[in-house]
Amino acid sequence: MLIIQKPILPEWEGVTPESSPEGIVLSLNKPYGWTSADAVRKIKFTLQKEWKLKNLKVGHAGTLDPLATGILLICIGKATKAVESLQAQEKEYIASIRLGATTPCFDLEKEIDHIYPYDHITRAAVEKALESMIGPQDQMPPQFSAKIVDGARAYEWARSGVQAPLKPASIEIYAAHLLQYRLPDLVVQIRCSKGTYIRALARDLGLTLGSGAHLTDLIRSQNGSFMLDRSVTMEDFTKIFGH
Repeated sequence: MLIIQKPILPEWEGVTPESSPEGIVLSLNKPYGWTSADAVRKIKFTLQKEWKLKNLKVGHAGTLDPLATGILLICIGKATKAVESLQAQEKEYIASIRLGATTPCFDLEKEIDHIYPYDHITRAAVEKALESMIGPQDQMPPQFSAKIVDGARAYEWARSGVQAPLKPASIEIYAAHLLQYRLPDLVVQIRCSKGTYIRALARDLGLTLGSGAHLTDLIRSQNGSFMLDRSVTMEDFTKIFGH
């Protein structure tokens, strides 16, 4: 299986499905504002045009929210068979979290709906709260999520004003480190299992601290052995394949 990541190599311009029969995995630094499906569509369209193909299998391993950036693994051709194993890998995130306010989706896609006090929160309290989150746990997914409930996405229920009957999911937080403390803003490094919603972790952190919280920025900095500094930007990709 061919892995496309930095450094950009000239020979990548000659890559084709025939030259990579086991498929291709592209480590993409997903652009801000793009859905994971947007990235898949753009890459699929570009490659079909470049390779003069009518049909090409392209998928992604592990969804990133539109307002998140960082590693999104794009599986091309027979590499789509590896999606589940790639999704199962441990992940690392750098999360910017604002205390004292919540939004319905736990990030900036929706307006603030509630304001809470946060002056009582100390650095020591944040570190203790993060430490308490480490380990296996059942996490309640956000209502605004791609979870399928009775044939529809949870966010479709939420947009129609109905609470989807979501169930907690088993996840594990391996590590959570406070990188920056400037009230009301925190920056936290999180290592976790697949299926973890960092938006939900921000919600839970706010509750633990006796306040509210939501994400203001999220970067997936590692996915298994894939590192952000070696991920390819969309500009890199179009330079190689968008002729």
